[in-house]
Amino acid sequence: MTYEFEGKTDKEAIENAELELGLEKDQFDVEIIEVQKNSLFKKGFVRIRVHVENGADENATQKKFPGSDNKSGETDVDSRSAGSPRIFDDPLPRNDFEKAVVDFVSSVIRKMGYEITVEVIFREDKKLGLRLVSPNFSILIGRKGKNLDALQLLANVYAGKIGQVDTRIILDSENYRIRREETLVRLAYNTADRVRTSKTSVLLEPMNPFERRLIHTSLNDIADVETKSEGEGLYKQVRVLYKGR
Repeated sequence: MTYEFEGKTDKEAIENAELELGLEKDQFDVEIIEVQKNSLFKKGFVRIRVHVENGADENATQKKFPGSDNKSGETDVDSRSAGSPRIFDDPLPRNDFEKAVVDFVSSVIRKMGYEITVEVIFREDKKLGLRLVSPNFSILIGRKGKNLDALQLLANVYAGKIGQVDTRIILDSENYRIRREETLVRLAYNTADRVRTSKTSVLLEPMNPFERRLIHTSLNDIADVETKSEGEGLYKQVRVLYKGR
């Protein structure tokens, strides 16, 4: 199994991995995949990828969750990404609505020709999070998450048709949403650095409304930088501009 963790230093990232996985350092292999130095707007970090043999990972799960009734050895812990695991008490649908949405998403993906297991990963007020577990996760996510966005749109249309128009369905796979959000926040600050240095503007890649809002929010409090959306349709671009003091 492979996980990703983050820390201020490589030592801290490894300590986070040991804590979350319940393993000793010599029980897994570490690969440093990203190093971000301190900048004007944010602190630096180190991201590592941890490779764990299945046997060691299974033993760690049993140590961390003693007395579990889960006979399969699986855990209700969301895939540990960026050192931010989430623990959920029930990945199975609790009511008719959840079951209907899970069945719908599963049916669509199976008709596409891919193996799939759909689990509930969080429940919030008017929001339901589902995780897609599949050996074909890279295809289901698609480039910049566009396939995942399309599946999520279908799920929300279906939820509205069965009377839950106010409930938003969030689809994720392999913690893509979390990783994408972190990537976009770093992109926002790095772009602001470039704009302040060059005193010009930078036009970012096309993004969906949530991603654009994340860029706007991240840079909202920087006095000499502003952002605006450009283009038409769902996938617009954000321009980051230098406006001076």
